Amino acid sequence: MRLSHRSLTHSALVHLILGGYTIIALFPVILIAINSFKSRKAIFRSPLSFPDTDSFSLIGYETVLKQGDFFGYFLNSLTVTVVSLFFVLLFGAMAAFALSEYRFRGNTLTGLYLALGIMIPIRLGTVAILQMMADLQLVNTLWSLILVYTAQGLPLAIFILSEFMRQISDDLKNAGRIDGLSEYVIFYRLVLPLVRPAMATVAVFTMIPIWNDLWFPLILAPGEETKTITLGAQVFIGQFVTNWNAVLAALTLAIVPVLILYVIFSRQLIAGITSGAVK
Repeated sequence: MRLSHRSLTHSALVHLILGGYTIIALFPVILIAINSFKSRKAIFRSPLSFPDTDSFSLIGYETVLKQGDFFGYFLNSLTVTVVSLFFVLLFGAMAAFALSEYRFRGNTLTGLYLALGIMIPIRLGTVAILQMMADLQLVNTLWSLILVYTAQGLPLAIFILSEFMRQISDDLKNAGRIDGLSEYVIFYRLVLPLVRPAMATVAVFTMIPIWNDLWFPLILAPGEETKTITLGAQVFIGQFVTNWNAVLAALTLAIVPVLILYVIFSRQLIAGITSGAVK
């Protein structure tokens, strides 16, 4: 009972800390959403107040929907993010399973090599990446972004998932082998369901940098047909004049998918983060 009470206390403390952090992290999001429904004068006059009958305005959303192809930008971002997440989770889980399950010469060095991507920013290779995409004729295509974001997300995915997979009982996997299950069936039916919280954690932490990224869409896919929503929002930011109503409206609409993903995976995300704290 003492151990159970201690675990419950740790779990409640972690949930309290995460709840407080969520409130702090959501404050800028709420502030952006509130000001997106105000007139330009009201944004600068009282940025912390809620819109009223005098300050309420939808001019920002009207501008976003009229200028540029906002729905096309949104679809591009959604396509790049979903496909990149699929490849990151698939290849990351497969590589993590191989590193955690099989012992071979160079296992540790391979894991360290794959983990280098966490410490070395991929943006350092922008020139080489651009040259590579030009040689492959992938500039101004969504595939160029998908390939880069997949490579960017794999190191963290392998690092997290391999640690979780090492905690899975060998008796369970050996029992499956005795029953005649192949390694692929063991991986998909036995291992993946047990690391679902870790998969959700990787998905959330991988999606946000992809969705919010401006650097690689600006370098690799700046064309009108391949613009992402973050790059498309830059249309309203000028050197001398910035349409703040449209910028805030575009950012508010861009935040919605991230919030939906967080709500869907929040329980799995917290379980993945706190799994080592409540043991």
